[in-house]
Amino acid sequence: MADITSTGPIEGKRPVHLGWITVSVMGATVMQALDMTIANVALPNMQGSLLTTQEQIAWVLTSYIVTSAIMMPPTGFLAGRFGRKRLLVVAVSGFTAASMLCGIATSLEEMVTYRILQGGFGAFLVPLSQAVLLDVYPREKHATAMAIWGVGVMLGPILGPTIGGYLTEYYDWRWVFYINLPVGILALFGILTFVHETEKDRERQFDWFGFVLLGLAVGAFQLMLDRGELKDWFESTEIIIEGTLAAVALYMFVVHSATASRKPFVDPHIFADRNFVVGLTLIFIFGGSLLTGLTLLPPFLQNLMDYPVVTVGVVLAPRGIGAMIAMYIVSLLGTRVDMRILLVLALVILAWTMWLMTRFTLEVSTWTLIWTGFVQGVGLGFFYTPLNVASFWTLPARHRTEAAGMYNLMRNLGASIAVSVLIGLVTRYTQVNHAELVGRINPYDSAGRGVGAPDLWSLAEPAGRAALNDEVTRQAAAIAYINDFWLMMWVAIASIPLVFLFRLPRQRTDP
Repeated sequence: MADITSTGPIEGKRPVHLGWITVSVMGATVMQALDMTIANVALPNMQGSLLTTQEQIAWVLTSYIVTSAIMMPPTGFLAGRFGRKRLLVVAVSGFTAASMLCGIATSLEEMVTYRILQGGFGAFLVPLSQAVLLDVYPREKHATAMAIWGVGVMLGPILGPTIGGYLTEYYDWRWVFYINLPVGILALFGILTFVHETEKDRERQFDWFGFVLLGLAVGAFQLMLDRGELKDWFESTEIIIEGTLAAVALYMFVVHSATASRKPFVDPHIFADRNFVVGLTLIFIFGGSLLTGLTLLPPFLQNLMDYPVVTVGVVLAPRGIGAMIAMYIVSLLGTRVDMRILLVLALVILAWTMWLMTRFTLEVSTWTLIWTGFVQGVGLGFFYTPLNVASFWTLPARHRTEAAGMYNLMRNLGASIAVSVLIGLVTRYTQVNHAELVGRINPYDSAGRGVGAPDLWSLAEPAGRAALNDEVTRQAAAIAYINDFWLMMWVAIASIPLVFLFRLPRQRTDP
């Protein structure tokens, strides 16, 4: 009988030190998930310290995102070729060291270089931790394992801006990187001590051509999405080149994967599993609209409602609490409840809360923001954990690491596309709404002569016209955000039929 800790769980068995394994790999997951967003709020401080322009400092984020996307797909091959534990140790060590280097960087060139290293090593952490937990927990406990893993992955985007804002406000922007050091060291110690190595496939050859094509497609696409708004999209030669390069490379990769005589870079067998393909579609939508809605609220609260950064973090925190409560409930239910029921319930909750957000105004109360966010967090928790379980339910264990890499890549690509689309729509519709609102203003408008309006918004004075224009811009932007909330509500509703494509027996045990 095979060793339980070398390849996966054996029915009725429980790996030694399961708790320590869980804590160790989750430490690595949380560390990487936080770094996806924790540096965002510190960019203005970095810009002043490193003496750069706004466009230049954006490369601190772009370099990390692009490198992480390129390096995520080869996770499965590297884990199979050199061993999953060895790759995890290298990834945690490299990520922790790169975090320290980011903290001591003194120039933009150093910072971007170290962020590239951080993104490259960090790309392996989330798919490896997911694969480890799926292996060490028996199938009937996968809901518990994915609830634990989901907390780490989801709390990063939710709490990252809060922690980053607090550290930047009360300490220094460098602490958004230094905070990884104790977490990384403890996670590394736990992995070295408790996680066992997997079997290695020494015969497997690396498909360099496939890797270069996929890396080129993903990297060019990420660059296009990240810099599109700044460069006015396809009015820019740079964006046209990046878009063309991404399309051509992706086409060549698909053709190469379908016709390669040797084993291609991405094993096509993982796409023969129906549940996994449905899961890829839903995780793309999840990252693309439902979770990415979180990116709209911070600028809505800061720019339009004048909330301080720390206060924004406090207002958003209940989402994380709601998500954790829902994931805990799912872990208790295990596989006793059809995961499709939970997924439909989650999408209904998410659609309802998005509808509530379409009713937001610039006078919305803090309490409304908090309780709406909490309920939405419950929906996110009920969706994310069952989706992870359902996606990997019928997939053979030998494909888990490679599949986890593709699964998380699709989540990140969905998020990147949605951020570009949603922010682009806000910018576009703010201009459209502004023009429409301005067209309705005239000196004889009774609304403009309301209580407090004549002195502040006097059309006869330059200061009054400027003040009125500022208010019109705020209201136009608020309407644009509401349009995005409407769009995400309909996406949630349209996703419900996809849930029924999953084939899930109520209970199943490993053979």
